[in-house]
Amino acid sequence: MVGLMRGRGEGSVYQRAQDGMWCAAIELPPHNGKRRKKIVTSKSKAVVLKKLAEIRRELERTGDLPTASQSLESWLTYWLDKVAAKRVRPSTLYTYRRQLEKQVIPVLGKVRLDKLTAAHIRRLHDHMNDAGLSSTYALTTHRLLSKALTDAVREGRVGRNVATLVDAPKLGRSDGEALTVDEAITVLDYARASLESDAYDPAPVLWATYLLTGIRRSELLALEWDRVTDVIDLSWQLQRIKDMDGTFEARHLTGKLYLTRPKSKSGWRIIPLVDPLKSMLEAHRRRSPSNPYGLVFARADGQPIEPSRASAAWKTWYTDVGLTDKHVPLHFLRHTAVDLLYAAGVDDDVKIEIVGHSNRSMTQAYKTKGNRPRLTDAMERFSAMLEKKETDHA
Repeated sequence: MVGLMRGRGEGSVYQRAQDGMWCAAIELPPHNGKRRKKIVTSKSKAVVLKKLAEIRRELERTGDLPTASQSLESWLTYWLDKVAAKRVRPSTLYTYRRQLEKQVIPVLGKVRLDKLTAAHIRRLHDHMNDAGLSSTYALTTHRLLSKALTDAVREGRVGRNVATLVDAPKLGRSDGEALTVDEAITVLDYARASLESDAYDPAPVLWATYLLTGIRRSELLALEWDRVTDVIDLSWQLQRIKDMDGTFEARHLTGKLYLTRPKSKSGWRIIPLVDPLKSMLEAHRRRSPSNPYGLVFARADGQPIEPSRASAAWKTWYTDVGLTDKHVPLHFLRHTAVDLLYAAGVDDDVKIEIVGHSNRSMTQAYKTKGNRPRLTDAMERFSAMLEKKETDHA
């Protein structure tokens, strides 16, 4: 080492004898009584001075700094286990982990946090685009990584979140389409016809219920008979959870299937049950075999219907019956329900309460480009509109 070569305000700056590299050191808060220093190096003295100024500002802002930069993979693993796990539900954490492990870590995992740049983020975008992933998935992955990097900044691991320096992936065209009124009526016709048979097939009535209520997939598959009276009580949802840590209120059904509480207050709601759905569910109950969970919709063997299997079954069903040539994911029956509520002239605040959105803009986004009496009136107008259309159609 060629002595300490300090200029005014430069601090501990020196040049190493063995390689001529310029170094700058700054004292950090001690850990377990041990002294700690942050050291940065460069071939240029001017660059080292700039780095020293940056870490001084960061130390003043955060109160501490890591002595060595960790890889992005190391940080994301820590973030999932120690940060995200305390914020989100187990099912959400499982989704986070899969997205990061499948997309981010293979592409950028070995990059050091302090070396991560906007170019790296663009590389991730290109990777997802080349893999043919949906624009929605690419956008959620970008936002997830940005969230993890925001926490890295808060903890003083890095000075800035480079994900914010890059435009997030833009959403492409919709990943699906809603049903038309005539197609919705056809679904109801199949549901009624299925109830005339003694053979148990929950699918047609399941689809009709989605359509006539706008209930989410996980909510309807969790519905129990003791929560169906003159109203439908949507206070649980069915989820497949890999690791249940006891953080959230849940009821175990079987295997990895649990009933959990809705993630928001707006999701926990009660909606009136009116005809024709009321009569359909009564007929469905009479011919349904019992199941140990008291579920309204279950497989023929009494086991719960897994959400992913319900989505796959819907696609197979509407293709087999020739309902439409469009791509209509199961979730888009919810979009159809919102469309029909609009067509029935239901007020915005009532639509919000029926479908469980948190605000008006969310409900408007679902449209394809209260109190109990008002809710009941809305459901009756909604159903009556379909009944009239069906009569006209006939």
